[in-house]
Parts: sequence; structure tokens; C-alpha cells
Amino acid sequence: MAQIKIYGIKDHLNPIKRPLSDVIHECVVEALQFPQDKRAHRFFSMEKEDLFAPSGRSDAYTIIEISMITGRETATKKKLIRLLFDRIQEQIGIAHQDIEICIYESPACNWGFRGMHGDEVTLNYQINV
Repeated sequence: MAQIKIYGIKDHLNPIKRPLSDVIHECVVEALQFPQDKRAHRFFSMEKEDLFAPSGRSDAYTIIEISMITGRETATKKKLIRLLFDRIQEQIGIAHQDIEICIYESPACNWGFRGMHGDEVTLNYQINV
């Protein structure tokens, strides 16, 4: 299970939501070996005055937060981050310096979906990749 939040300045983020979601999903499927039908993305389009960015960032500054069940190998998480940086730059045109990514992990017992606790659900994909 993974939930992804994407934050950015609305004038830049709104026109690219769908293609950005597609690129992010492509990376998650490849790196985490998710099924194609597992996409949970939330976009937070903000006014420019509501998003303070570090110096040297443009209006394309985008924050990606990924919450997922604990269990992936460090190499797998690094692969996901690398894919996101590179493919977002190549396909969407957001420079590496304008992308920030953070992965948050928590045990399956802290998740609830399909009316069950996360540690009681049988998933159709592997967590330990």
C-alpha cells in the first residue's frame, strides 16, 4: 500500500496533474513492483504565497511525499527516488533541483483499508522488494 501526496504552486501544478501522476505511477510500478491498478495520488495545488521554497527553486518547485508500509529494501527506495527525479525531469520538464521527495514508512498494523487492518489484508503484490 502507498499513498502519494504532491504539492506545488497551482498555476504550475494544475496543468500537469495527469501527466505527472502517470509518470509517478510508472515509477512506483517499476520500482515497487505495484500492480497497474494501484494508484492513490492526492494533489495539493497551492497559491504561490502559501508555498515557501528554499532559495534557487522556481515556480515548478514540487514536493512528493510517499507514505507506505514498511518493508522495502533501501536499494528499492533509492531506485524509486532516482526514477522519479529522472523521469519527471525528462517527461514533465521539472528540473532535479525543483523536486523534493520524502518516503514515510509505517508498519502494516498502522494502516487500515478495505475495512481491515493492514497487517490482516492479503495483498496481491510483495512488500519486501
